Amino acid sequence: MANFPSRPVLIVDDEEHILTGFSAELKYNGIKNIITCNSSLEVMEILGKNHVSMIFLDLMMPGLSGRELLSKITEAHPSVPVVVVTASNDIETAVACMKQGAHDFLSKPVEQGRLASVCRHTIEYGEMKLEINRLSTTLLDNGKILAPAFKNIITQDPAMEAIFRYVDSVASTSQPLFITGETGTGKDLIAGAVHGLSQREGKLVKVNTAGLDDTMFSDTLFGHAKGAYTGADTPRPGLVEKAGAGTLFLDEIGDLSPLSQVKLLGLIQDREYLRIGDDRTRYSDARIVAATNIACSDLNDSKKFRRDLYFRLMTHHVHLPPLRKRPGDIPLLIDHFIAKASRNLQKEPPGADGAIYTLLSGYRFPGNVRELEAMVFDAVSTCTASNLDTGVFQKHMESSGVQPGPEPAETPPRKTGTEFSTFHTLPTLKDACDLLVKEAMKRSGGNQAQAARMLGISRQALNKRIKG
Repeated sequence: MANFPSRPVLIVDDEEHILTGFSAELKYNGIKNIITCNSSLEVMEILGKNHVSMIFLDLMMPGLSGRELLSKITEAHPSVPVVVVTASNDIETAVACMKQGAHDFLSKPVEQGRLASVCRHTIEYGEMKLEINRLSTTLLDNGKILAPAFKNIITQDPAMEAIFRYVDSVASTSQPLFITGETGTGKDLIAGAVHGLSQREGKLVKVNTAGLDDTMFSDTLFGHAKGAYTGADTPRPGLVEKAGAGTLFLDEIGDLSPLSQVKLLGLIQDREYLRIGDDRTRYSDARIVAATNIACSDLNDSKKFRRDLYFRLMTHHVHLPPLRKRPGDIPLLIDHFIAKASRNLQKEPPGADGAIYTLLSGYRFPGNVRELEAMVFDAVSTCTASNLDTGVFQKHMESSGVQPGPEPAETPPRKTGTEFSTFHTLPTLKDACDLLVKEAMKRSGGNQAQAARMLGISRQALNKRIKG
């Protein structure tokens, strides 16, 4: 399994026992990609050769002080968050460093567990900064050429292309992506595109969680130890381990049991899991992509689905529109599926006249793209003429039980946060961050600790933003 995080953590301190102690604690907590440096004079050279995720920087060092070095780092590498480490009697200097651009500070001696917690939150904060920059660029660049990772998704719909640009922007982060949409809209294709764009070293592993009880969920994802239960004669790794540093796609998570939800939350939040029958904590670097066909409003209002898990999954969210909302794609998809079915059946591709397009344009497609593919495959299979038989499509539509005509009016969804699409002009990055902070405080009921977890930053960093 590749080291976590993908970009190393840099620890700078002139005392070797501090470097050794910090490294040991981080590695014990699953943070194993670490670079140590005992000379402040070598730091800029290291940063020139390595893209680091964050820096722990001691303030009191000979040669070049931590505060002087901080100025050089923030000027040359502004996207790299720095946590300054200081003696407990030098808090004023630490606060001054935060005004100078440091992300957070720690006082020596660092209490147990605090180092790893700050490290994880700081890594997430750094990723968030990069994502905001990428999103800002992407939103302004509507003419951007779409990545080859989307070549299997046939569309010319502007809403779908906007989704592609968003997915491209967030694909490289380690934060979860939540894909919602009706059955057959292509959630698995988006998951595949995300994995391809991320260029992660591990595999894309797909798990359909529908119908899994807690034991099966744990055994499938986490594996079991030898003797964990009757018949467990050998230890077995789970799919989390199989994914390695790749992507774990959890489909249909809306019906997970409460206990399974707790375990999934731990995997996402702390990257920790336990095999059944084993008390040794294991760590995962897999990126979680989850999907459900349950509407967000229903999932959020459900008493069966944990709200903390819901908000953690919603770090990045994509909602795929149903096929009936993208009628302009129907002719493209029909032609694509005719060619695909003809190859599979080794037949000469038949044609499709305008009557088929007209007929299907008024159909509501409860099964979405997957249903259209099945229709076309059936029509190509039974075709004995030069053009597809319109009657095959008519028969399928009648058997679906869906009445023809326009789609019933939908109840407008409740607004749960800021939507940049409603802005006449885009906010600045500072304004966007302020809006995120306000929304997180609203959702958490004013609880700063919970709001900080939602935003993936430390409580001190959130407090700093609130105070302006």
